[in-house]
Amino acid sequence: MELNKNTDPDPADPKVAAPPVADDRYLLELSGVNKSFPGVRALDDMQLNLRYGEVLALVGENGAGKSTLMKLLSGVYTPDSGEFYLRGRPLRVSGPRDAQQQGIAIIHQEFNLMPDLTVAENIFIGQEKPSGGFLLNNRTLNRRARDLLERLHLPLDPRTPVGALTVARQQMVEIAKALSYDAQVLIMDEPTAALNDAEVATLHELIRHYVSPDTGVIYISHKMDELKAISQRITVIRDGQYIDTLDTATTSMGEVISRMVGRQLNVNAKPENVHGGREVILSVQGLSTHGLLKDVSFELREGEILGFAGLMGAGRTEVARAIVGADKRSAGTVKLRGRTIDPANPAQAAKYRIGYLSEDRKRYGLLLDQSVTTNIALSSLAERFSTAGFVRDRPAKAAAREYVAQLKVKTPSISQITKNLSGGNQQKVVIAKWLLKDCDVLIFDEPTRGIDVGAKEEIYGLLNELAEGGKSIIMISSELPEVLRMSHRVIVMSEGRITGELAAGDANQESVMHYATLRPDENAADAVELGLVDPADSDNTHQHGKEA
Repeated sequence: MELNKNTDPDPADPKVAAPPVADDRYLLELSGVNKSFPGVRALDDMQLNLRYGEVLALVGENGAGKSTLMKLLSGVYTPDSGEFYLRGRPLRVSGPRDAQQQGIAIIHQEFNLMPDLTVAENIFIGQEKPSGGFLLNNRTLNRRARDLLERLHLPLDPRTPVGALTVARQQMVEIAKALSYDAQVLIMDEPTAALNDAEVATLHELIRHYVSPDTGVIYISHKMDELKAISQRITVIRDGQYIDTLDTATTSMGEVISRMVGRQLNVNAKPENVHGGREVILSVQGLSTHGLLKDVSFELREGEILGFAGLMGAGRTEVARAIVGADKRSAGTVKLRGRTIDPANPAQAAKYRIGYLSEDRKRYGLLLDQSVTTNIALSSLAERFSTAGFVRDRPAKAAAREYVAQLKVKTPSISQITKNLSGGNQQKVVIAKWLLKDCDVLIFDEPTRGIDVGAKEEIYGLLNELAEGGKSIIMISSELPEVLRMSHRVIVMSEGRITGELAAGDANQESVMHYATLRPDENAADAVELGLVDPADSDNTHQHGKEA
């Protein structure tokens, strides 16, 4: 395989490694790959190789080019130049269907599902077998889907419309869809972003069963612990360029991170405790919904980061949605600085200066076909950037530039269409929108989903700065280390109720997981007997358990 002949790399440069050589040892290899978009050089002389029977992790910050590279392999994009080989033979891909037929399947970071179709129809779309002339045999389709889902241990009903599923369960459908093909190369782009620890373990077991002497997996993830658990090698890219490939077993995650971001990160920082004497900003009492929540009560104090933990379906997101009026409450009160409020929708909640950053930024957080400026200014348009019905463009652009710089949003300009940004940079745009609104209460639902480790540190620092400045934050996260690191207190939920409340000093993985798996009708006081919390600090926890 040839690299670009015009390139004369310096062998002393630590970023330069020997290029892959086309031979029978490699299932997939590529070199000299270039791809540009208007105003952006996404890939610059990129290279990569995947061995037979290997799980190769691909890492890099948001905007480094990981998703672009995978979309080239899967036929979504066409490369400007470069050499591709599959099983030692030149690979040319004309589109996604052609990639599948040649044995390359991908699970995209951004879902590619049809919400009005069922789980079964989404899994086998394009693979349906006609029955009786022009009609599809739904019974056969559902049976095939049920067999696949049972084999993959995925708790899904084949007949359920995908639009009715949560983000996590939609991710499961994507996984099943990709594994329904007889693929030689399986590409997973952030496959566990919406999965809890138990579901991640299930996925990793599936991957281990899938990998054979004839197959391989390219696994993209920002979660460093996952890389150690599932991969054999780690390829690092930065700013569209190849940096290095490391053996997972002999490499520390600190080495990987430093190559990714080009700097050292303070990954062990924790916020100072918030004193209980601070003013209660938000008080929620007896919050219930017809669907799931029952008698949820808690307080949020000034300058506090209150973490919400629990397994998928525990009700964490539903609490946030009920507070801001996205879901209708059947009982309970919400008070802001002692005043009862009842927002009918998130827009009305924003008028009370309660900002809600949804876990599904695509559906609820962004106007993807609009510019970065429009998205950042959107929530403050009426009060800050319009006069007599006319938008004042100059101050809106000035504000957008300020927050793009503050959050280090990677974009060619503030006029860039938001859908052209990477997933992590889109998340930063959503955060910028609510920072500009200057809310007193910010509810972050999965704030770092799809964000790389460097950007996570920036977001963590930002949340701490906001709390230190007096903002009150509710942070919902499926990443337990994130909850433990960032929270002054941790609320744990199970089956729609609060089963535990822990101060930062008492919260650890064992105590949180105990309450996350506790049935609401069990007495939470048994945590004291198990030594998970100090009896002197167990009053709130015990009370939650009894009331639940």
